[in-house]
Amino acid sequence: MTFKAPSLADLERVADRLGLALSASDLEAMRTVMAPMAGGYRTLDGLIEPLPAVKYARTPGYRPDPAENKYGAWYVKTAIKGAATGPLKGKRVGIKDNICVAGVPMMNGASIMEGFVPDIDATVVSRILDAGGEIAGKTVCEYLCTSGGSHTASTGPVANPRKPTHTAGGSSSGSAAVVAAGDVPMALGCDQAGSVRQPAAHCGIVGMKATWGLVPYSGIMSVETTLDHVGPMTATVADNARLLEVLAGPDGLDGRQAGARVERYTKALGKSVTGLKVGIVKEGFEQWNSEADVNRVVRKAIAQLKKFGIEAEEVSIPWHRLALAIWAPICNEGMIVNLLHMGGAAINTEDLSSASVAAAFARWKTMPNDLADTFKIIAMFGTYAVEAYGGHYYGKAQNLRRSLRAAYDDALGRYDLLAMPTMALKGKPLPTKPLSLAENAEYAFVYIANPCAFNVTGHPAISIPAGTIDDLPIGLSLIAKHWNEATLYRAAHAYEQGWDWRRNAL
Repeated sequence: MTFKAPSLADLERVADRLGLALSASDLEAMRTVMAPMAGGYRTLDGLIEPLPAVKYARTPGYRPDPAENKYGAWYVKTAIKGAATGPLKGKRVGIKDNICVAGVPMMNGASIMEGFVPDIDATVVSRILDAGGEIAGKTVCEYLCTSGGSHTASTGPVANPRKPTHTAGGSSSGSAAVVAAGDVPMALGCDQAGSVRQPAAHCGIVGMKATWGLVPYSGIMSVETTLDHVGPMTATVADNARLLEVLAGPDGLDGRQAGARVERYTKALGKSVTGLKVGIVKEGFEQWNSEADVNRVVRKAIAQLKKFGIEAEEVSIPWHRLALAIWAPICNEGMIVNLLHMGGAAINTEDLSSASVAAAFARWKTMPNDLADTFKIIAMFGTYAVEAYGGHYYGKAQNLRRSLRAAYDDALGRYDLLAMPTMALKGKPLPTKPLSLAENAEYAFVYIANPCAFNVTGHPAISIPAGTIDDLPIGLSLIAKHWNEATLYRAAHAYEQGWDWRRNAL
């Protein structure tokens, strides 16, 4: 790519866009002043970026046919071998398809990016390979990660292996499905509003959204810098802790990671949980779309925790009802700037970025009508809010996130963990006919009220299987103090070892 200095016609269009009344002589003068600026940009064209080396041999993989892809969960299958030894030796791992794997196609669920091949490995991919893991392939995700319905990916819907007529959840739909199906024991998901925990809950697996900044987001398409999380999705709590140990810690490339505190999470497994205190968040059971049968299953799962010596009582956190309202401007407006204008390169943070990712995403400008309805809605509303109110609501929401965080911190000063349903409602059947724009949006956005709160506050949260309703898994969410992932694993592992969630059925 070569930077071209703006022409007079270019500057006239920009002035019109900005509402500036500039004469022809003003524009000509600006063009003259901008010439050295353009020269500086052209200097960058000749420089080589210090991108991390790609250490392990691989092929581009292949697109599996339907017979090999029963649930539509794989985008590309690979067999990228890592180091000969390490804590993940023998473990095959699926990678959500908004995470860069060098030399392997990536489309982030979106037709506009089809054919793009990254030139870097995300830090989390490198760490898996360095730990002896094998990259088994790229897993399908929702269109630009903007849905929880597992129905918007350009490659087609992802079915839930536990009940194939129903949603697998999203946006990390494929990662949850390949683990639930037994294809792999581990996968990576990314989470800005529950996109690790929601599909984990729907598919009956374990999903961890660690403290914001614990796991590097370097080399991953960003949605909104202050909401971005990447984390492990696994069949068991022990594997989840093992994978987080490999993933966690600063990489020197991600500005989100200041102050990150790492532990040996596997050491928490098997420790006594006697005396741990859990606050059952009243408002988490009282969302506008809460379902009574979901609440019953989750409360019964919490009762099992008590059998292991954990103390549990109800606590009220009224701010929880406001979490979605605070999250919305941050996501809607931040995503529009981050994606539409910056191509998914994280802004306001030093981060490993890929110019090739941004260039591939820029195709949307020539094919905007190919964008999914879910993304169009966010693009329209986010653009309107930014242009009409100049970032007022984004800024106010960022300020209010401190109050929201303080409300949970206050409760976590009295309790070791908080508990609530991962989602307030059961997973829906997959659509069997084309949806209207309004139906599409409802199907995509209905699940996030509980999980999005902890993207805003950055608290670690894990979803573990709580039980089933008509063969549909239901998730129990546990939340801890910042950097206290070990406490989550300690409680979750005791629950998993002492209680078969499949017995908690309605």
